[in-house]
Amino acid sequence: MAVGRGNKRWDVFYNGVMEQRSLERRTIQLLQQIASYMADRHAEAYLVGGAVRDLLLHEPMPQDWDIVSEGDAHALARQLAEKLGGYYVRMHEKASRVVVKRDGQETVFDVAPRVGKTLEEDLRLRDFTLNAIAAPLASVVQHVTEGAQLRLVDPLQGASDLERRRLRVVDERAFQRDPLRLLRGVRCMQRYSLAPDGKTAGLMQRNAPLLAGVASERVHDEMYAVLQPTGATEWLHVLDEYGLLTVLMPECSPAKGVQQPGLHHWDVFNHMLQTVAALEQVTTLLQGRANEWKPRAETETVTQATHRDLAEIRALLNEAEQQGIFSYTQLAMPVLKLAALLHDIGKTVTQTCDQEGIIHFYNHPQAGVPLAQAILKRLGASTQDQRLVRQVVANHMRPGQLSRAVVTERAVRRFFVDLGPKGIDVALVSLADHVAMRGPEPLTDAWQRHLATVRFLLTRYIRERERILPPRLLQPQELMQHVNIPPGPLVGQLLEAIAEAQVEGRVQSKDEARWFVEERMRQ
Repeated sequence: MAVGRGNKRWDVFYNGVMEQRSLERRTIQLLQQIASYMADRHAEAYLVGGAVRDLLLHEPMPQDWDIVSEGDAHALARQLAEKLGGYYVRMHEKASRVVVKRDGQETVFDVAPRVGKTLEEDLRLRDFTLNAIAAPLASVVQHVTEGAQLRLVDPLQGASDLERRRLRVVDERAFQRDPLRLLRGVRCMQRYSLAPDGKTAGLMQRNAPLLAGVASERVHDEMYAVLQPTGATEWLHVLDEYGLLTVLMPECSPAKGVQQPGLHHWDVFNHMLQTVAALEQVTTLLQGRANEWKPRAETETVTQATHRDLAEIRALLNEAEQQGIFSYTQLAMPVLKLAALLHDIGKTVTQTCDQEGIIHFYNHPQAGVPLAQAILKRLGASTQDQRLVRQVVANHMRPGQLSRAVVTERAVRRFFVDLGPKGIDVALVSLADHVAMRGPEPLTDAWQRHLATVRFLLTRYIRERERILPPRLLQPQELMQHVNIPPGPLVGQLLEAIAEAQVEGRVQSKDEARWFVEERMRQ
């Protein structure tokens, strides 16, 4: 059994397995305590919803359990919290939560009374048949401890649907009762590789407009959950197929069918979606699998240079992560995928065609900022997430534009003065934009120039940050007193001019900064 131990990947796997087993033992103990407590009081208790579904699918034991029981759920939850050594949380009028923390792990039990006169009536008010299955708590304990078969209460044949990997809505009014179920349905399809039956698919399309009335904070959690796993573009297409994407983001609808010039393979809408996939590809390559880069008929020179630049960028990002100014985790987060999706949203309102028939999208980054902002507010995005997406939308063109000429120190400085550490994320999204632009077509020398420019930008910021962003030699108050000017835009302009002169080596001391300002004022 010792074969392979000492290898880092094996250790991570082994430790993960042992941690999961330990977690399952603790959870089973808690379930046994709850079942014993309920039996002593001759109270019926059923496990319902997602936990039953996951047990039937042989998924890892969940840490969130929904329990339905007769009587006062608040009183029952308080008593359970005391017995389990956890704490009680009142969720809403009927349901309560018990949270148990042990050894740094958190297990949650939501306790609710039965809705309706019978358990079957309760189950028929749920969303999908795979979530409308219950099992007596005593049977669940026997199942997880002895391997006994689960005794199910399954009036809608949800277990059969699970076996067939079919998503089926409980009834025609399910989405009307809670339109958020439309997004949850897509998430179930994604998480468990399900396909909707014809009736469910039709109801999703018919009820899609209802999603616009759901509170933004509820939409936020479901949408981010859809974007989280790798392969998000596929599910953005699914959301669009059922009419859900353009209900949440109506600003995207005009992008469909809008053709693009030059090297672009996709129309604007599909390019936006494909940029999410390209970002995932770039992230994978930069996380250490650059050898998986599959050239699409590029010249050998381009391919070799791509491997070299990707390896160097990866080394730079590792340094940036150690410095605390970058995170690979952030690169794969839903917010950056949203930024990639919305980067060209401004093209929907800026398309023009010149006398020669060439399509242009002048100033589309700036035009896209308010459109992206409206979408993010509708999704309930945090202020921090809104700022990051605005930065990407407004600046995603800059690295590519810099690659068309010699990149000056002033241009590097201005890029990172404007963006700070988020300039790293913006530069990487710009690479994804370039890859998505070409679609299945081969990359050209323009890609190599773009990649080399991003490497240059990151090198300057990550390894030479103090040189390109030197500390101020004069504070604003000192500057205003020295040349006798009032507060206003001129102060910022002069401070920026001093900083650029520092980068270029023309100003190196406080006295030189004063002389520099005096000269600028005379001009």
